[in-house]
Amino acid sequence: MEHFTSRLQRSWQGSCHLFFGLPVAMAAFLGCFAVPAGVFFTLFLIGAPAWPEIVRTLRRFAGYERVRAGGWLGKPIPELYLPLDGSPGDRVRLAFTDPGTWRDVLWLPFATVSILGCGAVVLALWPLALLVDGTAAVVHWTRRPGNTGHDGAAPPPPRALLLPAFEKLADAQARWTAALLKPSPSAKLGQRVAELAESRAGAMESHSAELRRIERDLHDGVQAQLVALSMRVGLARQQVRNDPDVAAEWLAEAQEEIDATLAALRGIVRTVHPPVLTDRGLAGAVRTLAVAADIPVEMNLAAVENGRRLPAAVEAAVYFVIAECLTNIRKHSGATRASVRFTRPDGSLHVVVTDNGRGGAEEHGGSGLLGIRRRVAALDGTTEITSPPGGPTRMKVELPCGS
Repeated sequence: MEHFTSRLQRSWQGSCHLFFGLPVAMAAFLGCFAVPAGVFFTLFLIGAPAWPEIVRTLRRFAGYERVRAGGWLGKPIPELYLPLDGSPGDRVRLAFTDPGTWRDVLWLPFATVSILGCGAVVLALWPLALLVDGTAAVVHWTRRPGNTGHDGAAPPPPRALLLPAFEKLADAQARWTAALLKPSPSAKLGQRVAELAESRAGAMESHSAELRRIERDLHDGVQAQLVALSMRVGLARQQVRNDPDVAAEWLAEAQEEIDATLAALRGIVRTVHPPVLTDRGLAGAVRTLAVAADIPVEMNLAAVENGRRLPAAVEAAVYFVIAECLTNIRKHSGATRASVRFTRPDGSLHVVVTDNGRGGAEEHGGSGLLGIRRRVAALDGTTEITSPPGGPTRMKVELPCGS
């Protein structure tokens, strides 16, 4: 009985999957006429302004079908499109040259035929399936074990004959949809190349900005202090014979300026590669940041405390990411607590920083969050930021670390 019930349930789910695709099939049927018409009029510049909107509508229907098919198969179907941005002419050009557009166009007749055809088969076979398989099940349930053999054993459960067809139809339709709508390997490679080019451009921009900052700090800070120090030592040399006490006073002041200059130099060095990373490792450096955060910071550092050290570039990037996050939390979030967690699954390092603040963090030009994203992207990593109004804010960074 349980076997028959599960078959019936799965068959019903497959039937519902096909039925709920009927609106997509009707839209695909209309699209089979609308898209060629849009192409024709666009080529003659009559309907060019409408073509990007037609493509956007087509993407929405194809996206809905991706979600349905991915839900049935148990794994999402990725989508890959060029953004329709820029001037009207750019949008028309991108809509025409995007391989995803023509992938969706090829899907239209398939969606029309497959969904409508499968729906017709389901409508035709459901009564027959209930009659044949249902009758077999009723006969099985009403038999008495004593009438089935000399040993009184129960008969084997009935085998569903037609009910599995609905599940197989839904499975076949979903698989064909996934095959038609998923990005091709060349499209994935193109997207990856574009992402790498963008991340490298961002990394170069961040690197240039960092060099300009260091140059500015050296010019406006350390250099000015050294010039003043040189003048003070020169004056002291001139006063050594005439007034040794004044010379000694100026030399003492010069000593203080030397200490201040060294402190400024150490500060600049810390922004390039923090010495605490070399001395105490990433775990110790993060603890130092947490102590200076002025709010309780819960830490899970087991993934970076034991075993081999991470590459120096990864450790430096993670240190600056956490430093920026904790600084933002302290200054802007109004949070009363935060957490930093490390995990190392599958040869990568995952860092999650959360707080219970007011949320609403945004990325914009000059933002520390944008700097974090660029720093991570330069190492082929990814950054996810969720910060709804009212909080909490959560940042997850993934970096390849080769171990």
